Amino acid sequence: MDPYLTNCLVIAGLSLYFEDGHDDLDDFGFDDYGTECDGIRITAFLDAGQDNLTPLGRLEKYAFSENVFNRQIVARGLLDVLREFSDNENDFISVMETVARMSEDGEPTVRAELMEQIPNIAMFLHESRPNFPAAFSRYLVPIVVRYLTDPNNQVRKTSQAALLVLLEQGLISKADMETKVCPVLLDLTEPSSDDDYKIEAVAIMCKVVTMLSKDTVEHLLLPRFCELCSDARLFQVRKVCAANFGEFCSIVGQEATEKLLMPKFFDLCSDSLWGIRKACAECFMMVSNSTSPEVRRSKLSPLFISLISDQSRWVRQAAFQSLGRFISTFANPSSTGLHFREDGALLEVPRFQAVIISTCRRFEFVLGTDDGRATPSPEHVSTADSEELHNFDNSHTLVPEEVHGGFTHTNSSDSPTATNNAKNTKEAEQTDENFNSFHYWRSPLPDISGELEMLSCQKMEEIQMVLDRLQPHMDDPDVQAQVQVLSAALKAAQLDSPTDDSPTEPQPELQPELQTENGAESESLEVQSEIEVQSTEEEQMSKTPDDSPHSPLSEDKPKVQNVIPQQLLDQYLSMTDPARAQTVDTEIAKHCAFSLPGVALTLGRQNWHCLKDTYETLATDVQWKVRRTLAFSIHELAVILGDQLTAADLVPIFNGFLKDLDEVRIGVLKHLYDFLKLLHADKRREYLYQLQEFMVTDNSRNWRFRYELAEQLILIIELYSHYDVYDYLREIALTLCSDKVSEVRWISYKLVVEILQKLYACGADDLGLNFINELTVRFCHCPKWVGRQAFAFICQAVVEEDCMPMEQFSQHLLPSLLSLSSDPVANVRVLVAKALRQSVMEKGCACADELEETVMALQSDKDRDVRFFASLDPNKGLIDTTPLI
Repeated sequence: MDPYLTNCLVIAGLSLYFEDGHDDLDDFGFDDYGTECDGIRITAFLDAGQDNLTPLGRLEKYAFSENVFNRQIVARGLLDVLREFSDNENDFISVMETVARMSEDGEPTVRAELMEQIPNIAMFLHESRPNFPAAFSRYLVPIVVRYLTDPNNQVRKTSQAALLVLLEQGLISKADMETKVCPVLLDLTEPSSDDDYKIEAVAIMCKVVTMLSKDTVEHLLLPRFCELCSDARLFQVRKVCAANFGEFCSIVGQEATEKLLMPKFFDLCSDSLWGIRKACAECFMMVSNSTSPEVRRSKLSPLFISLISDQSRWVRQAAFQSLGRFISTFANPSSTGLHFREDGALLEVPRFQAVIISTCRRFEFVLGTDDGRATPSPEHVSTADSEELHNFDNSHTLVPEEVHGGFTHTNSSDSPTATNNAKNTKEAEQTDENFNSFHYWRSPLPDISGELEMLSCQKMEEIQMVLDRLQPHMDDPDVQAQVQVLSAALKAAQLDSPTDDSPTEPQPELQPELQTENGAESESLEVQSEIEVQSTEEEQMSKTPDDSPHSPLSEDKPKVQNVIPQQLLDQYLSMTDPARAQTVDTEIAKHCAFSLPGVALTLGRQNWHCLKDTYETLATDVQWKVRRTLAFSIHELAVILGDQLTAADLVPIFNGFLKDLDEVRIGVLKHLYDFLKLLHADKRREYLYQLQEFMVTDNSRNWRFRYELAEQLILIIELYSHYDVYDYLREIALTLCSDKVSEVRWISYKLVVEILQKLYACGADDLGLNFINELTVRFCHCPKWVGRQAFAFICQAVVEEDCMPMEQFSQHLLPSLLSLSSDPVANVRVLVAKALRQSVMEKGCACADELEETVMALQSDKDRDVRFFASLDPNKGLIDTTPLI
């Protein structure tokens, strides 16, 4: 409820509370106000009364009155009190000191009322007081800290909520957090602390950790958190720690996570209480993101398998829900060939560039720096080059319900969201700038041969420099392995080089007799295998549809891969097993569908054969929620798989979704343009005949379906020729323009304008003229005034969007528009006046005299709104006329 309304209700009931205390009412100064809320001020007690006291004296009188209600009113009105006295420094200090003394009130309700006002007061001081930090730190922070240990539960809860608000708004300084707040939290979480206080303090500590700096958390709170994870007496404490374990890991980083937190996480995952193990399963993805790939594969994967096989159904349920997200933490752009930009766009990484980046990063952390010191862990690398290498190789995770980038959808409840947890690095931005990156489905493709040549030469030079640095260390077996890895990467770069004008000296290749038991040698073979797999994939993808009529990479291959532990994949694939729905979760198939794009991105298109059958099973699931989830994400999956696999494996499923329930069809409709633009032109043209089917819905009242169709058609226009637009989309647009719902009609008018612009932009003036004549008959001569109003709107949009030359507009559209200036309906004349005055006259036309006469006539119209828009200066900005429509 609005605080002001609450205050009004309280004050309106004064006569009931003070049944025998009319003198107090007089003193409050409410005698001149009625019982209505309007006009009542919470600070009315400051007004002059019968006591001849100054406002500050009156504040003192009621702030420390024996009547509890008086003190509550003062506490509730402190923000207004400060506004009254903020101009005078001495008065301001007096009020703040009064607040400090009021905070010691023995009545809990007064203390709670006071604490509720602290965030508002702090924001006011921050905006209006130049000495805000000093005043806030001196007077208000001690109150918040003291109330964290208040004996009254309501006061403590209020102070905890206030503390979080102050942190979110950035109003508490780092010094105050470290010297005043954190020490109290540490005291309350001591082993000897009261149980209730301890549980509350752990919860608040876990909440504030996300708003503190890494240093503060690591030095002050992390040791205590580790102790609390092993609290043997209070399971509530361990449960809170488990639920917030991921936040701590993400704040302190990889080194502290693996050294200090991982042992505690293993203990929590094997806790005797299923609720704690369930909490661990739910935060598993965040923990995984804070570890190295080696720890993720060798330690976290077996631990997750134990959770997914837990004896408790609730633990298994949480683990299966997190399985797809955990798998997505294995994603690596150097192997998937895809990476996310900061704006969420999914881009392809050039093959040789991904391999070089991955290999160079491995080399840097083996060899160390030039001066012999060990290279720090990725989180602490300060040089630009090392930071770029690390971020390119960092995990890219797809996580539902987060919006840091990646997949974003209109319907957040059904759309999987791909989240890139690594920041977009300088190297990625530089690559975008030099490489002239583009979405590969755009047509026509830009010429990037020059950029590719420059990038290739640069990367090859970098590898050669690294090889030269390694020569003095060839006695080391690990260094020898790295030389072979880099040599393979250099060869890949040479193969990808767009020119053969400057051949380089061939480097030694990997020898087949290398023993894979050696870790470094095994790694080099893995990179070489990666290069070969990607090369084979690109060759297959470059084939024409006739060369590979079937899915090129998914024909009856065993569901085996080497990107993630096979056990994880096997468990994920089992989520479509009907037995899982009976023994784990009835909606397990939906969770599988929800995370499938993330799993597909992690495995890469070369391993799509592992997921194909599962995807087809989900696409035919009897639960429409499962199919709906896939429908919302099929366009993103198409980006991941590429055009060949999309045409072979996704198009049939897409066609099935088009004929499904409206709840499923809306998923493909919302991203219809995104999917169609990925198809080849001939395949895309087949859907022209099916667009008309979107006009029919299960429920005719579902107007938002038709609205979405109009929005998508506006985007789709660019994908088809002007002939196809005229033959197919024009009829749909005109039908939508006659919809019963005004929202659908008005978005359809914009669609009509886009079609007209397409026709004239392509030089199809004859088709454009035919369309204009059709619009004139349908709208300008419409017996209903809404149609004639729509014609005025279309004319204005045509002029503003420069859809056609003004000479042709003056010849074919302007006469009909001028004829509507004498329309009997004022709302039609309003839009005519707006179109003529704000658009047509500004562009200029051949009928200048007739146009000026019409505008002058509208300026003397009997309707006030018509006169206003006919006289409005266009330079003053456009005024929204929606209320007139």
